[in-house]
Amino acid sequence: MAERATRPRDAALGSGPGRALLAVYLVFAVSAGARAGVQIATKFDEAPVAYLLSALAAAVYLAASFGLATGGRTGRRIALAGCLVELAGVLVVGTLTVTDAAAFPDDTVWSHFGSGYGYIPVVLPLIGLYWLWRNRPGTD
Repeated sequence: MAERATRPRDAALGSGPGRALLAVYLVFAVSAGARAGVQIATKFDEAPVAYLLSALAAAVYLAASFGLATGGRTGRRIALAGCLVELAGVLVVGTLTVTDAAAFPDDTVWSHFGSGYGYIPVVLPLIGLYWLWRNRPGTD
């Protein structure tokens, strides 16, 4: 409660760019989750790893969204972890789908560095990390 008293509500998101960042994370959480849900429900046996990775991506986007929206020390840590896991995931999965395409019979959200989503999955964590760094406590 004391933390709220010393920090305005908008410090977690800012007025414009922070809210846009949150909106993009929420859209990606919903779209990746919907994609994974349909794939898991209808054709899980075809490419279980790919579909579970899409579900993981949705969970990571949701966690980052929650952290950005919550703010404060805990929210920042959750958002930071989400952005770092997302960046690692998109780089590892993106590299594997380029170098060993046979290992992924169907695309994930992070395949080919997010090419199916306009490469936003590879850029979004960088923007999120920059936002968290730029808006860290004590940088007024």
